[in-house]
Amino acid sequence: NNKELIIKGLVESFNLSVSSKIAPGNICAVSALEFIYDKYGFDILTSVLELIIMTWEGEVKSFSANMMKGVARLIFCFGDQIKPEIFKEKLGSVSVKEISKVAKERRAGSLGYAEAMLLFYNKRQKRGLHWSMLYNNKPDTDKVVGATEMSEQVPQDNTKESENLVSSIDMLEIDV
Repeated sequence: NNKELIIKGLVESFNLSVSSKIAPGNICAVSALEFIYDKYGFDILTSVLELIIMTWEGEVKSFSANMMKGVARLIFCFGDQIKPEIFKEKLGSVSVKEISKVAKERRAGSLGYAEAMLLFYNKRQKRGLHWSMLYNNKPDTDKVVGATEMSEQVPQDNTKESENLVSSIDMLEIDV
């Protein structure tokens, strides 16, 4: 399959390998790589691998499915607002185990990991990244939707619910 060859070539370009064995330099979460490639594209998959390697220096657990999908979601939602140097500085000092623990306390799956990483990324910053952007399905640049289209897509009562959820999440920003 062409997609699998592209992903394998990308992984190998970082001196990593796709394998079923858990070992340093191996990525076992093949379905996560394919998911990121299908949903977000080649460039975001490349950025995910670069950021994980730069931050956790290829630690085995940093290539788990939820971790990679969480990083992909952060990159997709925030784009250039995520600064690799700050990400490395803030999250490199936090173990993957600690991120996993916080993620499980917050929410199940990759969204919990994205929330945990955003929490550590925003720690001790005057103007951190806005939590509400994490829950958007598209980055701001792609959100040019007319009011009539938006009202047809989302029922009014769900809109009110999601606004309340986002505002309550914004109020819950706490330092860990």
